[in-house]
Amino acid sequence: MAFKTYTKDCTALSDAELTEMADLAAECERGFDVGLLSKQREEWVLVTLIREADEVESLVGYSYSTLERIGGTPAVLLGLAYVRRSDDRDDVLNAVMSANYHRALMAFPDEDVLLGCRMVNPGAMAGFERLEDIQPHPDVEAGGEERQWGRRLAKRFSIGASRYAAKAFTVEGDGSFPPCLDFKPLDSATIDPKVAAQFDKLFPKVNLFTIDELFGGWAKAQKTHFADGGVFDSIYAKK
Repeated sequence: MAFKTYTKDCTALSDAELTEMADLAAECERGFDVGLLSKQREEWVLVTLIREADEVESLVGYSYSTLERIGGTPAVLLGLAYVRRSDDRDDVLNAVMSANYHRALMAFPDEDVLLGCRMVNPGAMAGFERLEDIQPHPDVEAGGEERQWGRRLAKRFSIGASRYAAKAFTVEGDGSFPPCLDFKPLDSATIDPKVAAQFDKLFPKVNLFTIDELFGGWAKAQKTHFADGGVFDSIYAKK
């Protein structure tokens, strides 16, 4: 599948495009509504839209970003980004990242460039495979300089010092889904187990159970908890 890439100033992003972006992300578990996307338009400088190269030019992915210098070091910062949950999602992710890499090369020729991004799914690491010196990485122990850059990026992303764990490069959540690079691979088996293990630490393990295992089936659960005189009635007992 061929794609067309459009990168422009966020101020040029129309309300119709914001709605299109929100509709695309509605397919995922959490979604990004127009309100959030509109706020991102105000907070970032550039927006990249990836569209199918056909007459319709359906939107398949997008990213907010900015090019700047942090302490004199050229940097590309990725904000909220989303890739359509389709069979060609790996190609779409590659198109999104390639557009941002190209902008970096144009803005900072002959310089090493720092790329900063937030993510909650280990599959998103696929977008950075071509880069050198990735942190955090399970095979490379971060030094003081790398941790200091982590602190700088956390501050740039408006993350308070009390929420940021410099050694692990992780952020304590506040209950909301962060505006990050949202990419879920088609096949989770392609994720490096050691990389996946880093993300496992972000979420507490939840032990799941079935109604049959815990209550002996729906019929028994209904009789015990919801029938007249059951557990539910005892909670809301009549006075």
